[in-house]
Amino acid sequence: MSVVTSVVAQAPAQRRVFIDKQSPQAYRAMLATAEAVRAVAADAGLDRRLVELVNLRVSQINGCAYCLSLHTRAALQAGDTAQRLGVLAAWRDTELFTPQERAALALAEATTDPSDAAVQESAYAAAREALTDDQISAVVWVAIAINAFNRVSILSKHPVRPAPAQREG
Repeated sequence: MSVVTSVVAQAPAQRRVFIDKQSPQAYRAMLATAEAVRAVAADAGLDRRLVELVNLRVSQINGCAYCLSLHTRAALQAGDTAQRLGVLAAWRDTELFTPQERAALALAEATTDPSDAAVQESAYAAAREALTDDQISAVVWVAIAINAFNRVSILSKHPVRPAPAQREG
């Protein structure tokens, strides 16, 4: 069933507008921003695995199933391990993440929920110890971008379906 068909098949009261399809100009602008953010991250020397960890952690916080599915595949393709991805929600309680990754994850969390000034200051201090100015900027931009994509997918209720190899039949 296609994305459009699944939207039409829903009861009218439950049907969600896929805002990325409804307003393609705005979505294309988001995609262009995401491309620029990826370039900024690469130019700052951030490994693709670290970028995907940020994407995943922010998506976990926001509860975005679609982005979690997408970025889990991307993280595995970038060479991350199932073990690290499996414990990402509890990253502080493991020894699996580098100081740079830990600083980036804390900063991404503070960017996603900036309401606690003490947490924000602590995350920024840790980032100052482990990341360059360019890397701090890149991590914040990655977190901002994935937060925006999370909201598009959550509010549109983008479906998550089994990957072709996982389907029974």
